[in-house]
Amino acid sequence: MYGEFLKQITEFIFAENTPEKADVIFIPGNGYPHMAEEAARLYRESFAPRILPSGKYSVTAGKFSGVLSRQEQYPGPYETEWEFLRDVLIRNGVPEDVILQENQATYTYENAIFSRKVTDQAGLEIKKAILCCRSCHARRALMYYSLLFPETEFFVSPSCPDGISRYNWQETEAGVEAVTGEITRLIKQFSLMM
Repeated sequence: MYGEFLKQITEFIFAENTPEKADVIFIPGNGYPHMAEEAARLYRESFAPRILPSGKYSVTAGKFSGVLSRQEQYPGPYETEWEFLRDVLIRNGVPEDVILQENQATYTYENAIFSRKVTDQAGLEIKKAILCCRSCHARRALMYYSLLFPETEFFVSPSCPDGISRYNWQETEAGVEAVTGEITRLIKQFSLMM
């Protein structure tokens, strides 16, 4: 029974799909390059014609906290998450003119809210979208983007920059804290949207 419980948590938190052709690739703001590198790969393989990275900086830090991995490849300096993610995309073969700009969001719900404003202002109809996010953040990101884009079919293409995956999260204290923290945030933030 306990194993089934862990399996259900894993399936819920670690949302993931096989990507399909889409209208846009979304990247919620963060300081890891992995999600933008994945988005660049998908763009190069013609999965979507546009990419929309989103983010100013973390509301808790009040500034861009810096690159969290592979600093030697992405030395900056960067003022915003969007500026950092844009640089990662360009360094990984994405033309600048296909990268949309959203540089005001300070938390995940704002990533979705402001991304919707950007696509609406650009007159884009988003029927299908790929969401490139951190593995253990996938369900929460999907919840917000689905709320703001209710007519859109999403394909979650997660990355695992922190080493916490669907296969090992229950093996370390950091993994358990990350996943239970996501469950707590999902419950609290979902109740605020009602």
